[in-house]
Amino acid sequence: MEDVSEHADQTLDTVGPRLKHLRLRRDITLTTLAEETGISTSTLSRLEAGLRRPTLEQLLPLARYYGVTLDSLVDAPRTADPRIDLRPMACSDGSIIIPLTRRPGGIQAFKFVLPTGSDDTAPDLRSHEGFDWAYVLNGTLRLVLGDQDLLLQAGQAAEFDTRTPHWFGATSAGPVEYLSLVGRQGQRAHVHASVGDH
Repeated sequence: MEDVSEHADQTLDTVGPRLKHLRLRRDITLTTLAEETGISTSTLSRLEAGLRRPTLEQLLPLARYYGVTLDSLVDAPRTADPRIDLRPMACSDGSIIIPLTRRPGGIQAFKFVLPTGSDDTAPDLRSHEGFDWAYVLNGTLRLVLGDQDLLLQAGQAAEFDTRTPHWFGATSAGPVEYLSLVGRQGQRAHVHASVGDH
């Protein structure tokens, strides 16, 4: 029985960093999270730092707020069922993001669905550490990468260092669906494809 409780302890020890990652990824403060969940900021701080073991009463509102399952929050041992809970996230601009992986860290996979765009939309270029690989499933994807303005068709892919200012968008031709593999600096997606001539 000691092995079981030891494993439970190790599982609970990983909750703190996972909670902190979820909060930072959403760019919210402990104060905001406390207001939304009814858990005090000092308790939330101690949970994230691993100084306090979470209870089910604390985990339930946190899982509900973050839109994740309890087992993904505590990284419960996987059952024989390999299916991933694909929970789409709707954005205010009408786009939909579907996470395709659930392990923290490493290369993350997403499916993006962007609504029909406007060809005269001024791109809002962003840059950050890491690498991105995009593959177009349907439609035409506009990729502005530095001083390049590219149109990618279904079946085309692009890979680039995200420290280069970039922006993705749909065109007036219709909506676009694409896959994206995103890695932190030094984690390059192992699919090498040229953007193609445009």
